[in-house]
Amino acid sequence: MRDSPASPADIWAARQWLNAMEPRLARYLPEAQRRRELLGRIHHEARLAGLSPSLVLAVIQVESAFQAEAVSSAGAVGLMQIMPFWVRELGLPADDLKDPRRNLRYGCTILAHYLAVERGDLTRALARYNGSLGKTWYPERVMRALADRWSVQDAGRATAQR
Repeated sequence: MRDSPASPADIWAARQWLNAMEPRLARYLPEAQRRRELLGRIHHEARLAGLSPSLVLAVIQVESAFQAEAVSSAGAVGLMQIMPFWVRELGLPADDLKDPRRNLRYGCTILAHYLAVERGDLTRALARYNGSLGKTWYPERVMRALADRWSVQDAGRATAQR
């Protein structure tokens, strides 16, 4: 986590990322203002947790297809499909997991925790996040979404093509 203010280079890179990702998110969120707000929040929370914002987008695509009100059959809630027991572990009883800001804070914190537990092994961390440790179907779906839609390498090309 960072305490110092963002450098001009960091601010420029964040804007480039946001400009590249915004049209990609239109498929899921047609309203431009909501897209930009969500992308800004994703970028902020991912960076606070030491995660790639594009990875967080891929997780959200797979988990909820960007539906903040989503609730799974297992009871996972919101954009990043957080299980309610995490509120007892990390937060306050009043935390609303359907609130995108709160949900992103929890999801990024949890994913960063699992990455630390798995010593940087993204496949195992994603499987833990999903509750499917030992299986690869979930990490494969997230990595496919990352490569197909949210890749940073593609972000540069998308910006250049504008």
